[in-house]
Amino acid sequence: MRLIVRRVAALAALVPATAFAAAGTSSDSSQFLLLAQVATLILVGRLMGEFMQRIGQAAVIGQLLGGVLLGPSFFGFFWPHAQHALFPSDAHQMSMINAIAQIGILLLLLLAGMETDFALIKRIRRAAASTSISGIALPFVCGFLLGESLPTSLLPKPEYRLVTALFLGTALAISSVKVVAVVVREMNFARRNLGQIILATAIIDDTVGWIIIAVILSLASRGTVDLHSVGTSVLGTALFLIVSFTLGRRVVFGLIRFTNDHFVSDAAVVALILLIMATLALTTQLIGVHTVLGAFVAGILVGESPILTREIGVQLGGLTSALFMPVFFGLAGLSADLTILRDPTLLVLTLGLILIASVGKFSGAFAGAYAGGLSGREALALGCAMNARGSTEVIVASIGLSMGVLTQNLYTLIVTMAMITTMIMPPTLRWALNRVPLAPQEKARLEKEETESRAFVPGLERLLVAVDESMNGTFVARLAGLIAGTRGMPVTVLQEDALPTRRAENVLKGAANAGRPSATKEEARPPAVDVTTRSQKALSAEAIALEAHRGYDLLMIGRECVRDRAGVFDEDISRIAAAFPGPVAVALALGTHAKDASCANLNILVPITGSEVSRHGAEVAVALARATQRRLSVLHVATQAARGRTLEVLGARRREQEAVLRAILKIADQNGVRVRSAVKVHANPAQVILEQARRGKHNLIVMGVSRRPGTALSFGDVAAAVLEGTEYSVLFVAS
Repeated sequence: MRLIVRRVAALAALVPATAFAAAGTSSDSSQFLLLAQVATLILVGRLMGEFMQRIGQAAVIGQLLGGVLLGPSFFGFFWPHAQHALFPSDAHQMSMINAIAQIGILLLLLLAGMETDFALIKRIRRAAASTSISGIALPFVCGFLLGESLPTSLLPKPEYRLVTALFLGTALAISSVKVVAVVVREMNFARRNLGQIILATAIIDDTVGWIIIAVILSLASRGTVDLHSVGTSVLGTALFLIVSFTLGRRVVFGLIRFTNDHFVSDAAVVALILLIMATLALTTQLIGVHTVLGAFVAGILVGESPILTREIGVQLGGLTSALFMPVFFGLAGLSADLTILRDPTLLVLTLGLILIASVGKFSGAFAGAYAGGLSGREALALGCAMNARGSTEVIVASIGLSMGVLTQNLYTLIVTMAMITTMIMPPTLRWALNRVPLAPQEKARLEKEETESRAFVPGLERLLVAVDESMNGTFVARLAGLIAGTRGMPVTVLQEDALPTRRAENVLKGAANAGRPSATKEEARPPAVDVTTRSQKALSAEAIALEAHRGYDLLMIGRECVRDRAGVFDEDISRIAAAFPGPVAVALALGTHAKDASCANLNILVPITGSEVSRHGAEVAVALARATQRRLSVLHVATQAARGRTLEVLGARRREQEAVLRAILKIADQNGVRVRSAVKVHANPAQVILEQARRGKHNLIVMGVSRRPGTALSFGDVAAAVLEGTEYSVLFVAS
């Protein structure tokens, strides 16, 4: 084993160390060495992270171990000359790579905040809060008492004992939400009730932990406990959090939306996110609290933005995972000298620290979960999950070491404890989770979420509405408001009018507010719909194309002239639809809606076939029925079998159609929408649809269609026949 480790470490550093020796006389040797250090940390961290993931551990543990291999514990032990050449103790050189690591800390906290789901915490706040409070309090007390009893040789200064004890208590109390989330998701437990409680508890742990750490670090920066300084830090932190989670939410969303909509340069939104992170980090620094709190809060605010969160997370996460994480965690491991564990006293102290951390965290989390109403098996799983420290503990220890509240030996003890408790957590959590049964209500919720993951409407994040001041434009604005209100989607309205007004915006907001579902135990009420209106002299294709690049999932069109005398779509409608690359919805208000665009008494008919596009139209109809609390009629239209088709082909087609019908009925049931269904077989589907609308006294037909190629907008023969012959309002949804 020793021979293998020695060869791996030697190979990892041979190239950069040799190259540095050759370039050592050049004027830019420090820059060359910095690149060699970064390249080595990335290489070894990536390889070790890959290895650890393959054996069921978190990649961050591999990156830490990679740093340990490159440090004095292994590489420096077997080949000290090469290790000192690659990682010299020169203060100037260390400051360069430490700067990269410090940026990495802020980015890690930014991403951790973006993954924080406050809606999840609200839904299960009792169990999560009880588990988190108990799970923090008990190990904190244990860690504090341990810090008070530490030998003076492990303290940086005797007068720092109180701050060091507080710091050690906090380090033992919090969990690593990233490691917990990885294991829970790997086991497909993220959406289980218990999995959500575990994640929510870890989120609370992280949030409370960073606030406590920020306050303790403000004490450490002053060296003594000054009640006035403590009060200033606590009040400043409270004020910062209050302003951030009230006014800050709207400001951050407004800035992201403005930047996305008006900047044409690459990665403008990512640059804005980094500026927000830096601004909040500097703000917390000015009030006497560490920058990590500002970065974490910035991530929470960015993550709650209703647009672009997935794209931002991917863009930031890739660079952070590839560069900053291996550098930061590699340096953290590099700073840990495990050779000190040859001292029996320090070895016993390390084992005691691991035991106190594990027993304290497990006992506290178990007791809190049980008191919060969970069963014994669920409380057992929570206790196992909360014992992971991982990245959070390493960040805390690194900050403490840099600020002088931890000695090098105590830092090594904490990093060792973090690695071992994190490696113990995955197998114990897997064992505990497999013992938790699936309840019927939980099964129903999981089935709904699985259905929505493949659905059309739940995937919509932002709507674009192009309307004029006609009754048809008002009708479309109202339909858009009902759809947006069910999920709190932001909407942009392009309104064509001679004198700018906000009629469409007011109509849309009113419909959205009326269509917002009430909060339930399982789901929080969606946020109010944010509407932006841009007045246009004419709804041109150029205006639509300019707006489209800003990121929309559906364009809804409402103009006075929808069809021409021939019964096909007007040329202006065709040009507008052609300028938008995504799904398009076009509506025509007839019957009662031609005089009154109110949608309070919608009686919806949705014809379906066996195609996916018809299912998308049915999902829109379900959303409208849910918003207006009306019953929905589903008409399964099947054409008569053509001659020459085999029984096998006809049977396969019939099964596909039945599957689509079952899927729609399931979606409607999951959304609490009552459904009447009928099946009609006829050679002329359009005739059947119009006849069914007349018999059922329906006032809106919603059809899922597909665009046909060509310059003129066309949805096929059936849609064209319905458009030409209908006496009732119709909404075409082309996905």
